[in-house]
This record gives sequence, structure tokens and C-alpha cells, in this order.
Amino acid sequence: HEQLLKMMEERMMDVEQKLRLVKRLLQEKVNQLKEQLSKNTKADAMVKDLYVENAQLLKALEVTEQRQKSAERKNYLLEEKIANLNRIVKNLASPSFGP
Repeated sequence: HEQLLKMMEERMMDVEQKLRLVKRLLQEKVNQLKEQLSKNTKADAMVKDLYVENAQLLKALEVTEQRQKSAERKNYLLEEKIANLNRIVKNLASPSFGP
């Protein structure tokens, strides 16, 4: 009976030692997961910031493209006016009266 009790105590000590090891390993894993969660949270915030910044840049690009098209239209109209003015000046400068 004593021997059986001693064997049971040794088994219990062995089981307790294994449980402490498992507990330590689980705690390490919990710490790793907490750290990963923190990193993921920061990455998520950065992604959201980049999404907002990207939307702002797309809007700025759209506005810039509209301004460029407007400037191109104005430039085209100015070139037409210059061509018309050159024609008028040419007509005024050329002798239009006969001998």
C-alpha cells in the first residue's frame, strides 16, 4: 500500500510538472497572440488611413484632370482667337485697293 501511494505521488508530481510546462507554453502563446493582435490592430489602422488618403488623392487627381481639360479648352479657344486676329491683321495689312 505504501509503495502504491509513493508511485501515485510520483505520478502526481510528474503530472503537475507537465501541467506547469503546458501552462508556461500556453502563457507564451497567449503573449505571442496578444502581440500579434496589437500589430494587426496597428496595421488595420494604417490600412484605414491609407484608404482615406487614397480617396483624397483620387479626388485631387479628378479635380486636377478637370482643371487640365478646362485649361486645354481655354488654350484651344485662345489659339482660335489668335488665328482669327492674325487673319484680320493680314487682311488689313494687305493692299486691297486696285490701280
